[in-house]
This record gives sequence, C-alpha cells and structure tokens, in this order.
Amino acid sequence: MELKKISGVLLVPLFLIFITGPAMAQVQEKTFEQMETERTDLYATRLENYLRMYLVDQYNERAEKFWNRDYSSPDAFIRSVEPNRERWRSVVIKPPVLSKTGPLVRRPYTVEGIKGEWIELPLGPITAQAFIAFPGRQNNNKPLPLVIAQHGIGSTPESTFKGGGYNTYATELLKAGFAVLAPMNLRTIERRGRIERLCRLADISLPGIELARLQHLLDIVLEDPRIDDQRVGMWGLSLGGMATMFWMPLEPRIKAGVVSAWFNHRRNKMVIPDDRYSCFLVTTEEHAFFSGWLTEFTDHDVVSLICPRPLLIHHGKADRIAWWPQVIEEFNIAKTHYEKLNIPERIGIEIHDGGHEAIVESGVKFMAGWLNPDQKY
Repeated sequence: MELKKISGVLLVPLFLIFITGPAMAQVQEKTFEQMETERTDLYATRLENYLRMYLVDQYNERAEKFWNRDYSSPDAFIRSVEPNRERWRSVVIKPPVLSKTGPLVRRPYTVEGIKGEWIELPLGPITAQAFIAFPGRQNNNKPLPLVIAQHGIGSTPESTFKGGGYNTYATELLKAGFAVLAPMNLRTIERRGRIERLCRLADISLPGIELARLQHLLDIVLEDPRIDDQRVGMWGLSLGGMATMFWMPLEPRIKAGVVSAWFNHRRNKMVIPDDRYSCFLVTTEEHAFFSGWLTEFTDHDVVSLICPRPLLIHHGKADRIAWWPQVIEEFNIAKTHYEKLNIPERIGIEIHDGGHEAIVESGVKFMAGWLNPDQKY
C-alpha cells in the first residue's frame, strides 16, 4: 500500500481511518506473511534450480573428471575404475562391518510347494535371513550354479516364487537347474525410510547393511558342496534390481546379473518431475536418496563398475518408473563400456510391452548362457 503526500500533507485512505489497534496489526501481519512467503518461495526455487543444475545439467562435465577408464583390456579396465569403486563403497553404499556371532540356523520351509530351508545367521544385534532351495533333480551330483533372487519393496523372499510382477522367476530358475537363494530385505516404504534416516546419522546406508548381510550368507552358502562357488548370479526386481546394481560392483563373487524394472535415466528419475514417469523427488520415498549418488554414479557409470561381467536389463514400456526412451538412452551409454572392450555380447536390454515385471524367458536364458562351467569372465 502506498501513502501519498500533497503539499506536505499525508493523505490517508478513508478505510484506514477506521482501522486502528488490533485491526491495523492484522493488516500489517498479513502483509508481512505474504512478503515472507514470496521471498521464501523464491529462495526455495533458487535452491532447487541450483541443485538441479549441479546434479543434472553439470553431471557429465563433473563426472568425466572422476573417471579414467582404460579400455586396453578387461583387466586394465577393472584396475582403472578401482578408485571409483572405492568411492562407491565409501561415499554411497557405506557397508558397515558386521561379524558372525553364531552358527547358521536352518529349518525346513516350503514356498509354493517348493521344499527348501529358511536360513538365519546371527550378526550381532541383527541377522541375515533367506530362503534357499535346490532343483528336484541334480545332474550327476555336479555342483550347481546359484542365483540370488532378490525381492523388491513391498514384497518378500517368497514373492520371487509367485506370480504378479515376479512371474515365478525363482521357480523357473529351479526348473532350469539353478539353486536359488532368496534373501530377506526390509520391506515397505515407511520402514525403509525410517531406518535410512538412522543410517544417515550413522554414516552408513540400508543397502550397505543388506549387502553385508548377503556377503556373510554367501560365505557359508558357497561352502555347500552342492553349489559351484564360481557360478553365482543375481536377479532382482524393482528394489531388488537396485540391490543387484548396488551390490555387484562390491561383490565379485556375483558373476552375472539381471536387473528388472530398476535401471533408469537416474538423474531425471531422481530430480526432474515429468508426467511421463514417476520422479522420486515428488514422492514420499525418502529411502531412495543416498549421499553422493549423483556426484559420479548415474546408472551408466555404475554399470562400468559391473563390467566386464554380463548384465541384462528389463524394462516395460508400461512401467512408470521411467520413460522407456530415456532408459534406452542411458543403456546406449552403458553398453559403450562393453563395446570398447570388444565384449558387446555381455550386455543386453529387453524393452517389452509389459509393466513393472521380470521377463522369465530371457532372464533364465541369460543366466543359463553365462553361468555355465566353461565360461570365462
């Protein structure tokens, strides 16, 4: 509101003559609230634009300075990304040191008519738990390849043997002659978000805890003479796909991976809202944010920490976790690591017409093709 002077006399609007005391204070307060809201909105917008520019627009220029890949040979390549692998471990995943505090406990357990064992390993105040099953018939008692079947959020180890988005892929792996280990991770958005808050205070991450749990399980499971410890794969759906991509760079015993319904144009997925896909920034899924992730580790860069091991990506055109052309764009960058090493056959993608699901036929075929006893990595 502007008050004017004419010949030195202050002109006051008539309606203000009747606004005195508390009423005048209310007008002034409302004006301040409007002003404060506007300046705070502007500041918030500027902050978001600044961070969006850093995380998305400046990503390629920034990340390029962190990577020094050597494509002269697979071994040279692995050595060249070792500093990045260590930063992936120490900056993003941050697995804690857990120690076994008791023997592995086994009990008979049946899932969808499949007889196996529920196993539980004490690790101090927590445990590592999983369902493990073997094919009904074993080929001449030769050690079997093992696939880690990792469930997603809102699901359980048992889900991988059922329908829905899992399409019983763990069951189909058993039929194809694989042993299956289905670890239990924390489910539900709310629980993971709550625990992730505590993890940030402790400078670790929930995927880091769950990686450490899996590694301790593998220490024991891979001693089983029924399992070939050189033929281990991992196949995860949704948040299980996240686990596959997060853990393979740090667990060399996993020789091949299938990522269903997770691989993404990560910068857009995390930061840029868009009607064509769901952006984590505008959801309540706080559990999906990890310190340092987009400094140098968008999805095509994380793939280079898995390379030269074989990797298959599944994405459905009807799956709103991503807009499928952007998935292809990210994949085309990821596959260049394999192409430059002259091993393009080790990475693949299946863009299908379905939704948030695993594709059984191609996934089982991929695992069977790479986890055979004569394959070299």
